[in-house]
Amino acid sequence: MKYTVITGASSGIGYEAALAFAKRGKNLVVIARREDKLQELKEAVQNVKSDVEVIVHTADLATPENAHKLYEDMKKYDIETWVNNAGFGNFASVGEQDLGKIGKMLHLNIEALTILSSLYVRDYANTEGTQLMNISSVGGYNIVPEAVTYCATKFYVSAFTEGVAQELKGKNAKMQAKVLAPAATETEFADRARGSEGFDYEGNLPKYHTAKEMASFLLDLYDGDKVVGIVNAETYDFELRDPIFNYAGNR
Repeated sequence: MKYTVITGASSGIGYEAALAFAKRGKNLVVIARREDKLQELKEAVQNVKSDVEVIVHTADLATPENAHKLYEDMKKYDIETWVNNAGFGNFASVGEQDLGKIGKMLHLNIEALTILSSLYVRDYANTEGTQLMNISSVGGYNIVPEAVTYCATKFYVSAFTEGVAQELKGKNAKMQAKVLAPAATETEFADRARGSEGFDYEGNLPKYHTAKEMASFLLDLYDGDKVVGIVNAETYDFELRDPIFNYAGNR
């Protein structure tokens, strides 16, 4: 039995991605800090696809050693797809940002993602049909004012994942690595990034996507052979693209 692993599955894109994969009959391992939200997700999945197995696993990946422990716990499953969705943002000027929060963001957005990606590639690179999918941001290709450090973490995710994709291709590996780069999406992201609650997307943003729309885009990326799925920051159209960053190995 094969599984799709999704981190950060308790809300937003991760939650909707779990539902979208489940509708295709994919068995799931859903991971987040909040067990109650994961149990709600499990119930929602079983309401739409009762024959799909849903494994609930709690983990706080902002603590570095937990990424290693999580992967050890996942070794009992045959993992077809690994989606690193867990992450959060921060809006503040560099001189005024909360360094405690920034430290956790760096651990989660960069360190945990790198550990989990590396271990998955190590074990599954030559397994037919496997995919590593990392969630970045249009802020991983453009620097946004008052979000410089967050964007830097997502530049890392984009560059790292594109690099993994190029490396796998160069080795004729069977695994594909792909990066999804959403723009503004109606999730809990804005509340956590701002340290407040109740951000009004409709009242503050001229354009945005719902988490369900982004999950649909993720499946478009999953189905295709392109490395990057990115929302055009001007038109908000979703585009499937070849790697964007230069790769010296292609010279």
